[in-house]
Amino acid sequence: MTHRLAALLALLLALIAAPAAAENWVAKAERHEIRLKDFAFNTGETLPEITMVAYTLGTPHRGADGRIDNAVMLLHGTGGNGTTLLAPHFGDPLFVPGAPLDIATHYIISPDNLGHGDSSKPSDGLRLAFPRYDYDDMVRAQYRMLTEGLGVDRLELVMGTSMGCMQSFVWGPMYPGFVRRFVPLGCNAIAIAGRNRMFRQMVIDGFRKDPAYDNGNYADPAALERGHEIFADVVLIAGSNPYRMQQDAPTLEQAQALLAAGRAAIAARKVDPNDTIYQFDASRHYDPSRRLHEIAVPVLWINSADDFINPPGLGNPDALAAMMPKARFVLIPASADTYGHGTHSRPLLWMDELQRFLAENP
Repeated sequence: MTHRLAALLALLLALIAAPAAAENWVAKAERHEIRLKDFAFNTGETLPEITMVAYTLGTPHRGADGRIDNAVMLLHGTGGNGTTLLAPHFGDPLFVPGAPLDIATHYIISPDNLGHGDSSKPSDGLRLAFPRYDYDDMVRAQYRMLTEGLGVDRLELVMGTSMGCMQSFVWGPMYPGFVRRFVPLGCNAIAIAGRNRMFRQMVIDGFRKDPAYDNGNYADPAALERGHEIFADVVLIAGSNPYRMQQDAPTLEQAQALLAAGRAAIAARKVDPNDTIYQFDASRHYDPSRRLHEIAVPVLWINSADDFINPPGLGNPDALAAMMPKARFVLIPASADTYGHGTHSRPLLWMDELQRFLAENP
């Protein structure tokens, strides 16, 4: 495999939240395990306790009123965890001295969201008896994690990628006044329908229809070979930049080699099928468009033009942004330097916009 093909494969793996090998920010982070009692879900079900895990960088600062006033929450994408946005390609441009989220002055909170990482999820034991959570439930768990577990009752900023981007638009109306600014990266503010729902359903059906699925009672997650193959194929396409792929695999042989290598590497992760089904299905009720006008704080919403999941013009993001009194929508042009959907996790591609936003909204 050529160096460029290897680099592209590494990118594709990052898009499904495989932690980076040299994770220095994770090593610096403090891990918190927070237990929330009597957690109620939108389904009407309640669990006597759920666990939320979060990683923090920096030190909380308390203002004259005794409240923490420098907290920033990072929200990862579908299938990720709290370490995803602590990877060097994300953290190095943002967390170092003098950077926009310098950990000397900011208290960074990056949770494993409900259903992900080491937070409560179906594979912990309940399997399909685990309540079928949605984004509202996930945001409610984040809120309780902050207020009950970390003593944070306001956030200077929420920065979310992909699923975390969408949850930014849920946060605004659900907890008005809690967050001072939002930076949603790589998502849309309309219902998950059309091709977006279709590719999620492909992943869900791929696992459910695998002969080894056994109604969610499989003994070995790795035994669902067909489900993992479909998952790998969908992730390869959904997370790709067509311009970069064409440049790095311009021949039939190179394209086939990249596909084979990508399938093998992604499938080797052997994600848990039930967890993955729940993760991809959690967006089923998402449609913040009717309440966007309630988000009165500054918003910098950034998408990229090569995003398979959120193609330019879908849902008319400019018009949606105009519904929020202090929002600005930015579309990064596609090029061989962008990363498809994964552009959301490459701050160097949108750093100028972020710095401008923070300067205008200190």
